[in-house]
Amino acid sequence: MNPTQLTDALRQQFDLTNYGQQPPELYDPIRYIMGLGGKRLRPLMTLLAASLFTDDYTLALKPAVAVEVFHNFTLLHDDIMDQAPLRRGMPTVHEKWNANIAILSGDVMLVKAYEQLLDIDAQHLRQALQRFSQTAAEVCEGQQMDMNFESRDTVSEAEYIEMIRLKTSVLLGLAMELGGLVAGADAESTQHLYDGGLNIGIGFQLKDDLLDVYGDPAKFGKQVGGDIIANKKTFLLIEALERAEGTVRTELLDWLGRDTFDKAEKVAAITAIYDQLGIRTLTEARIADYFQKGFANLDQVNADPVRKATLLDFAHQLVERES
Repeated sequence: MNPTQLTDALRQQFDLTNYGQQPPELYDPIRYIMGLGGKRLRPLMTLLAASLFTDDYTLALKPAVAVEVFHNFTLLHDDIMDQAPLRRGMPTVHEKWNANIAILSGDVMLVKAYEQLLDIDAQHLRQALQRFSQTAAEVCEGQQMDMNFESRDTVSEAEYIEMIRLKTSVLLGLAMELGGLVAGADAESTQHLYDGGLNIGIGFQLKDDLLDVYGDPAKFGKQVGGDIIANKKTFLLIEALERAEGTVRTELLDWLGRDTFDKAEKVAAITAIYDQLGIRTLTEARIADYFQKGFANLDQVNADPVRKATLLDFAHQLVERES
């Protein structure tokens, strides 16, 4: 099946998924955040990975839902930590209800994510649960690292890559690994699927960092320069701090230290520093490197070339995105 057909199948599966009914204050927020949609790329990649090895993609439907429910659970709790007012252009759960409800609803979402895995064939269930649990812990580790970075003056490139690997990329890797696992792929192929998702996921996050500074506001979907305004330690800022010297470093540190400033002026000034230091070119090279690694991993998957072409074509479309 092609990605459009699989997307339709996923939509139907999400519509059929029962998260619970009573009390409504517990379950309505779950239906609300799941109803906000989003790109749902992770569950789609689960189905595409499964389709490499079987015609019965339905084997991967509930595992795909598990990945997406878990992802949205993390977003719900992240929004509380970040005190974010909006998610996908709509009020966040803690704003629409309150923080206590958002915490408890998120807890139930984690339980419901595990429930979706229980229909996996017995021969694969233990491994699926073990890998899901390991990944869930890693995502939390990455989130804690990200919070730790907020109070640190310096963060190395290696530390940042490790943080985004854990916080965002391992879940894409797991999504693809699960698809192969439940479809009966050999161990080497499931590892290649995981590694491919992991490397492409790191490339995605680095591209998000880049688009936040250099993206087209009409395509990016959120404020360009938001990371600069917030002094967020992105790949670009970390590299700029590593490379800036003399008056350039003085100017950069001055902007980072200001409590009051004109937002547009700050974005323009720091972007100019990035331009002067060649940060855009450096970031683009890192992005290309991780995407190349990811596609090299997927090339090694032992599957029918025609089926693999569908997955690779879709992945190539993703990496060219501007939002």
